[in-house]
Amino acid sequence: MAIFRALLGACLLAGLALPAAAQPLQRGPNNITASLVAESAAPAPGSTIDLAFAMTPKTGWHGYWQNPGDAGLGMTLTWDLPKGVTAAQLRYPVPETLIIAGLMNYVYEGPYAPLVALTIDPSLPPGTRLPISVKADWLACTDEICVPESATLATSLTVGDGAISKADRSRFDGWRQRLPAPLGSTATYQVDGKTVRIAIPYPAGGTIDAPYFFPSTDPGISYRARQAFFRDDDRLVVETEADGSLAGPLEGVLRIGEHLGLELVAQAGTVAPGGVRIDDALAAEPAGGILALLATALGGALLGGLMLNIMPCVFPILSLKAISLAKAGGDERAARRDALAYTAGIVLVCLGLGGVLLALRAGGEQIGWAFQLQDPRIILALLLLVTAISFNLAGLFEFGSISAGSSLTAKSGAAGSFWTGALAAFVATPCTAPFMAAAMGSALILPVPAALLVFVGLGLGLALPFLAIGFIPALRRRLPRPGAWMATFRRIMAVPMFLTALALVWLLGQQTGNNGVLWGLAAAMLLAMLLWWLGARQAAGRSGWLPIAPALAGAIAAIVLLPTGGAGSSRETSANATLPTQAFGEAKLAKLRAGNTPVFAYFTADWCITCKANEATAIQREATAAAFKKAGVVVLEGDWTRRDAEISRFLEAQGRSGVPLYVWYAPGKAPVILPQVLTVETLTALVG
Repeated sequence: MAIFRALLGACLLAGLALPAAAQPLQRGPNNITASLVAESAAPAPGSTIDLAFAMTPKTGWHGYWQNPGDAGLGMTLTWDLPKGVTAAQLRYPVPETLIIAGLMNYVYEGPYAPLVALTIDPSLPPGTRLPISVKADWLACTDEICVPESATLATSLTVGDGAISKADRSRFDGWRQRLPAPLGSTATYQVDGKTVRIAIPYPAGGTIDAPYFFPSTDPGISYRARQAFFRDDDRLVVETEADGSLAGPLEGVLRIGEHLGLELVAQAGTVAPGGVRIDDALAAEPAGGILALLATALGGALLGGLMLNIMPCVFPILSLKAISLAKAGGDERAARRDALAYTAGIVLVCLGLGGVLLALRAGGEQIGWAFQLQDPRIILALLLLVTAISFNLAGLFEFGSISAGSSLTAKSGAAGSFWTGALAAFVATPCTAPFMAAAMGSALILPVPAALLVFVGLGLGLALPFLAIGFIPALRRRLPRPGAWMATFRRIMAVPMFLTALALVWLLGQQTGNNGVLWGLAAAMLLAMLLWWLGARQAAGRSGWLPIAPALAGAIAAIVLLPTGGAGSSRETSANATLPTQAFGEAKLAKLRAGNTPVFAYFTADWCITCKANEATAIQREATAAAFKKAGVVVLEGDWTRRDAEISRFLEAQGRSGVPLYVWYAPGKAPVILPQVLTVETLTALVG
């Protein structure tokens, strides 16, 4: 494979590659623009700063990772550095996969920034000018052509105080968060015939999304072969196809989420197969496997949609709409028309939400079904809508959208049924999770047409009861006849809708905290007052339009101005744990030390098995908690699961590139870095 890429690179650099043969060598601007950016323009003597190669591909173009896969070339650098300045190896962000003509490529299709650490000799005096120049060569490709590109990039630094502006700090923190974090544990691999299994230490409770192993060792594994992943307690097992004579360490990056990865080294050893299979590369599965998965997902979607009809956010709508058919009498044509229109409204909303979901995921967003509920403004809009429906059912006012006497239904039965179905589908999304997890999970890894079919199946399942009532006269005849009881039944149906509103208030609180809950309740109360005013005017026989304008304006203002900060408290404190902790912050640490408070700071991540083992066996223990409480120790926890920028800087300042890290701060003394494997005795001895 290395020979193939070398030959390909030689052809490209000579301008002879087939895709580009009909074109002259590029003379215009590069298709991937590059700029050299320094984190600090005034690095201090003896310090190390980062330089970034900020790369921006044009639409449809991509650049390559350090190991480009089956084809392509990574970036090469030729430095011209002043005396006293040295440059380290290029560090690449976590790449993406791209298959072209059956070849697997490891690429970047959007802006990306490899980083280089620049070290300044401590003997350089302040004021020394440091001209930095580098010639960079890379390959820019589309799905059809490849063009070798280069640029000579330069910047000028001056030895100074090491100051970094807030904007540059934020920019580089964003780039550093996309670099793979060191795993901190050694993995193991075993070659068994044509199969290679890699066992990676990974906590059983650690989250992982869209896993993929990018090998940097060549020859190592087949790039185009399917990768299957298995969870087996505290290890993750990767099974794929070996390529060539794999010997010695196997290095690479394990992707664990969007722009998140772990850098690891696997040594040869014994890896037993086993575990529960999780997401793999479905594209390599045979067609029969895809069809079986589609059938399972479609069946689950139909069943899930059908069961949604008994949920509190859907049942009132279905019940009142079904009764409206009985009220309409024996007009078969009208019943079928309404049933089809209701079904069309549901299916189109489900299909639209599914299409948006797939499009966002294709663009790199890691979201799932009911993704709109991840936006607190959408939750507030739903809360206000459900509040209005609830009070309408309770008889506070008449502003029909689902009742038999709605204005839409009165104007056109099919239009009323269509919009009622659309409303039912949209309101149903908060209730989907208990029934739809497996079906939606399968849909997200199916080809797009098959995935959209699953969303259609969800809509058909949701519409099926009303569709059956519309097309089967015997079912309509079994419905109770209209009468005075309908008013009572309608008010009873307000109860589950109010419960749905309460669930939305809870969900709003989960995302925005107490401020969001108070804001949502205030907006709902204001809306209820305006609806009460509307009902009073209707009861007096006056026009109901006067309260509608302030109601709509108030709802829109509440949604737009909703405070979205302050959500969640998991990072702020874990006061209910055996050993209570607070979220790490350098300002908080400095304040505690200034007050002569003993501090134990530890840095962890969900994917760090050593961290989790230490927490279970040493940190979160009754003896440790009792000793720390007696001594007045404050415990700061730094969660590095998603590469927190402040924690990254702190780790670098301690000479560490990853977790775990345990630091003890005794009052008035220098900090002590503790061993990476802890015991209860180690911790209690700190305050003994």
